[in-house]
Amino acid sequence: MEHLYAPWRDAYIKNKIEGCPFCYIVENPDIDAKTKVLFRSTNCFIVMNLYPYTPGHLMVIPNRHLDKLEDLEESVWQEMNVLVFRCVTLLKKELHVSGVNLGMNLGSAAGAGIAEHIHYHIVPRWQRDTNFITTIAHTRVYSTDFESFYQKIKQHIPKYFG
Repeated sequence: MEHLYAPWRDAYIKNKIEGCPFCYIVENPDIDAKTKVLFRSTNCFIVMNLYPYTPGHLMVIPNRHLDKLEDLEESVWQEMNVLVFRCVTLLKKELHVSGVNLGMNLGSAAGAGIAEHIHYHIVPRWQRDTNFITTIAHTRVYSTDFESFYQKIKQHIPKYFG
């Protein structure tokens, strides 16, 4: 049997957050650098996914703890979409991504990992960014340093989110 070591996941295992991790982020703005929050607006925030599909995987999340999109105020939905639009623009113009997947998994039956708090995924894509290891070994290979990618995105935030 082959082993793939991922010591950076040690912090995830040891520091399990009780309750909703997104509400934890809402309630702890003083640790935005640790939780990888990129921007906070009136009703939402943008965060890098700590366990991304590809480098630069972002999420737009409403501050309010809701599990049903239909319970979200229309003004907050519009705010989320403006943030998603700006995230896509930043990723394309500044990081030169080849494409972007957008999506929401509403409910655990739809594949939501954190079904109790709705969130929008913005997944940057590059040509040939998939390989056999995800399919065969159910393991993702992250092709770049997470922290440096966070810093690269963070430096462009003022330009797109003022």
